[in-house]
Amino acid sequence: MKILVTVKEVEEVEDDFEIDGNAVAETYLNYDLNEWDDYAVEEAVQLGEEHDDVEVVTVTIGPERSDETIRQALAKGADRAIRVWDDALADLTMPDPVTTAKLLSAVVDEEEPDLVLSGVQSDDTAYGATGVALARLIDYQWAAVVNHLEVEPGAETASVHRELEGGVEELTDVDLPAVFTIQSGINEPRYASLRGIRQAQSKPLDVYEPSDLGLSAEDLTSAFELTSLYEPESETETTLFEGDTEEEADQLAGLLNEKGVVEG
Repeated sequence: MKILVTVKEVEEVEDDFEIDGNAVAETYLNYDLNEWDDYAVEEAVQLGEEHDDVEVVTVTIGPERSDETIRQALAKGADRAIRVWDDALADLTMPDPVTTAKLLSAVVDEEEPDLVLSGVQSDDTAYGATGVALARLIDYQWAAVVNHLEVEPGAETASVHRELEGGVEELTDVDLPAVFTIQSGINEPRYASLRGIRQAQSKPLDVYEPSDLGLSAEDLTSAFELTSLYEPESETETTLFEGDTEEEADQLAGLLNEKGVVEG
């Protein structure tokens, strides 16, 4: 059984930052594995630990810098990794979910996995659409917002538990191959051990350009374009109280009284 896990490197912005053109200046950015994808990786690795003959492959779309991020998945137990990138992708300031899904679908065509796991959404754009778009392109069955998964190697169906709106939960069987978007809380992602980190350095990490996967420049046009980036101005007033605890309490009580929240 082969499980393909889509992972994304996301930017984490420091509290104090500056904007350079249409991007946050690089010096204020840190990079990490997307939180929801971490749960997807853990679910795949656990399935590999529970059953024999399970291969876990991770795939990401990103520049060479993201090798470090995808190796986090290898350090946690994935068997090998794939990264897709070229200069044309670097020119896309805001790839839409369909464009991302096209790239991932080309990897699916190469790998022919039995199961594809993806995080429900990403920390940065939070579209929550890439996994479902991928399922549509590759004509796989799918289930979104999965918070429990049971599947056996060689089985024709998987049992999934989904979290829906309004606290409603759904238990259903989905024919394989399938794409599942994984919700946080389905498991407890592990920390990479020192041994796992060392082993990750020797695990295969293959790099493809889109052309290697049969995709042309025309396939990589996004419906979205980032036209401006700015820090919104605060629309509320902030009152700073100074003094010792009693003085600050008196000032707070006076403000609440002034606003009609409490009576003096």
